[in-house]
This record gives sequence, structure tokens and C-alpha cells, in this order.
Amino acid sequence: MNTIGEATLGELAQSLRGDLIRPGDEAYDEARSIWNGAHDKRPALIVRCHGVADVLRTVEFARSEGLPLAVRGGGHSIPGFSTVDNGVVLDLSPMNAVRVDPGRQTVTAQAGALWRDVDAETQAFGLAVTGGLVSSTGIAGFTLGGGIGWLVRRCGLTCDNLIAADIVTADGQYLRVSADERPDLLWALRGGGGNFGVVTSFEFRLHEVGPTVFAGLVFYPGEHAERILRTFPRQAPDELSMVINMTTAPPAPFLPAEVHGKPIVAVVGMWSGRPEDGDAATRPFRNLAPVITDLFAPMPYTAMQTLLDPLFPRGMWNYFRSAFFDSLDDAADSLVPEYAAVPNPLSELHIHHLGGAMSRIAGDATAFATRDREYLLNVVARAADADGYPAAVSWARAATDALSSDATTYVNFTGEASEDRVRASYPKATYDRLVSVKESYDPSNLFRLNQNIKTN
Repeated sequence: MNTIGEATLGELAQSLRGDLIRPGDEAYDEARSIWNGAHDKRPALIVRCHGVADVLRTVEFARSEGLPLAVRGGGHSIPGFSTVDNGVVLDLSPMNAVRVDPGRQTVTAQAGALWRDVDAETQAFGLAVTGGLVSSTGIAGFTLGGGIGWLVRRCGLTCDNLIAADIVTADGQYLRVSADERPDLLWALRGGGGNFGVVTSFEFRLHEVGPTVFAGLVFYPGEHAERILRTFPRQAPDELSMVINMTTAPPAPFLPAEVHGKPIVAVVGMWSGRPEDGDAATRPFRNLAPVITDLFAPMPYTAMQTLLDPLFPRGMWNYFRSAFFDSLDDAADSLVPEYAAVPNPLSELHIHHLGGAMSRIAGDATAFATRDREYLLNVVARAADADGYPAAVSWARAATDALSSDATTYVNFTGEASEDRVRASYPKATYDRLVSVKESYDPSNLFRLNQNIKTN
């Protein structure tokens, strides 16, 4: 790191409304930690921004001092992009205001907001937008990478519903982005990641959802995994989004003690149409094999949005890998053996059923261009600490390669920052267009701690 004088740091601190945190400060260890325990880095400075002026000042400081800059929203970055050694962390978490316009059916949320913040406000008006499967996920990185959640088949990706944004660029400009103002940048923000600046607020289109949905989980014995994959219904109404989770039974009170610690398949999903229609709509997914426990029922939308939170606590060592694909029969052939080889009870295979509204948007309409695949595999490789982590990572790589070694990946479910994995997330024409936008707004690649689009 460049040596920065105390006078320079004092000047920076005086210019901020927020907090400047340095090594040795009482708040430092808490401030530097992120959700993914696999990344334990020591930033030189952490700036907790309280407004756009703090963001402008921090970007200017990092640029002028030649320091690497990590931008943190919710801090859930799987590859650890929300922290950095010997650089600056721009922490947006204090900027978490959410404002709903029920008449226009829109919501404007600052970039430090989490999905539980957005859901709480929008559901007060019976409205929602596709959000994260875990409510502690930040809205920012999730949106910029695409955004797959329980409303993806009915409402499209989160980025499909992004109608405007405010952004601070590498040269210190504060820009409004919409279909009428800098549409090239709006296109890139819809799936191109954090490459183009610090988005300080997002404006989303909302949809009438809830307050009650029909949702939950049904559990099957793990030995029926192949049968479930081969008989899983290929068609579903747009109001129904489902995930197959090939996992290990936790010691939960809603599961019989005799299955605890054993392989189990959970089919998880949400029907967002009329609640009274939910039982019939989900029934084909709840009779795929002998049932251990069926927990589908009417529940608040906000309850479904937090249902998986206990399974994803802060501090685990996480590594994700992903692959889009079309055939569940192919998945049965390749993934059932990988499921049998799972390295520990914390690791699991998720298969997301896509299609619906997401697939009816043209592939070149947003930077998220993979619209024609029916399913997405997300390999969730986890360990409680460093000892089990290498085996979990190796298993995750083997599982995606078994399905397809050259499949298109999803940037939000990619655990490493390698250039080939980034390029595998976009068709060539999309990637080339992203390079062009990058050259316009960040030619020096100040914003490189992300799934990086490199300029020519």
C-alpha cells in the first residue's frame, strides 16, 4: 500500500459524514468482516458512507492515492469482492433507506439496503420485486449480477425490473441512469456486475404480490434423487417458482430424528398467485417420491423470503459454482453421483427452475443474456472452517464440470474471479458490448474488484 500521511487521513476523516475506520480502531475487526468466512482480509481503510457525498469523496481518495477499492453493499460477495487487503473498503451499509411509491408501483432503495428491508416496505402495500432467497443478502450486488428469486418466473429477474439508478463513476461524476438518460449504462447495470461505478440507489418496478402466498418445502429420502429429477414436472405456471435442493437432513424438529444427518431432497417453492389455488398448483411437485415431511402452506410473503435464512449463517466458508442447462435427465445422469460424493453435510446442490417471464425478454435487452435455458445449477460448497474448505471447493468444481465443463455460468453464483469464468457468463457479443461500456465509464478499471470486464 502507498504510505499515506496522517494529515491526509485527517483531511479525509474531516470531509466525511460517515466513519473512517483504520487498523487498531475498536470497530475495525467487526467492520472488516464479511458474510463469507473464507475471506479474512485487512483493509487499510474502511469508510462507512452516510450519503452520496461520502461516496464521492471515497472514490476520489482511492483514485488519487492509487489504492484498490472494494465496494460493499450487503457483504455477501461469494468471491470476497466486498473486502480487500491494503486498500479501501467503501461500505454502503448505513445507506439503507427504502421508499415506496404505491401509486406508480415503484420502490427506490439505497444501495446498502438488504432484501428484508425492501420486502418489509413493499409488502406494506401488497407489492414486491424479485428478491434474494436469503433476506440478509444486499440488493446491490444481487441486482447488478441479475437476481434470481422466488418471483423470477412471474416477474423476471431483479435486473429486469431495474428502471433507474444513481451512480458515482470512476471520474467522480454523479449520474442518473434510466431508459432516457444513458441507456447504455442502464443496459450494462442489468447483469453486468459492479464494473461501472458505485450505484448509490436503485429504482425498481413493483408487482402485486402477497401479503399471503402458498409456499414451503417438501422433503424426500435422498435415495430417490434420480427419480425426482426424472419425474420433476417440466411445465409450470409463471406464478410458480421451484428449486430442487439435494442436501443432508439437518437436526430440525420438523424432520423425523431417524433422517437427521442422512441424504435428503427438498423441493422448495412459492406460488404467488391466488393462495387458494396454491395447493393444486404445487401438488405435482409434492408427490414425486415417498414423502418424509410436507411443509407447504399459506404463509406471509415475508415469511417465505426469510425461510432459508437459518441455513446460511454468517461466517461459514462458502464457495459457489453454477451452470445453466436444459435437461433434468442429463442432470440425473451427472449430478446424482456428485450428490453421493458430497464432502460434508453443509454442502448441497440447488437446481432452480427458470423460464416464465424471465425467458420472454430478448437476450440482448440486458447484459444478463442467458434467457433460453430451463434450469440453473448452483453448487453450494461450504465448510465450517478452513480444514474442510479445499475438499468442498474441489467437489464444487467437479460437480459443474460433470454437468458441463463449458456451460454458461451465473456471475452471482461464481466463487472465483478468473477471467475465463467471467467470459463464460456472457455470450461474446454481450461481453464485447460490456467492454465498450466499461471503456466509456471506467477506462482505468478502478472498479475491478468484481467479476471484472477488462478493457482492451
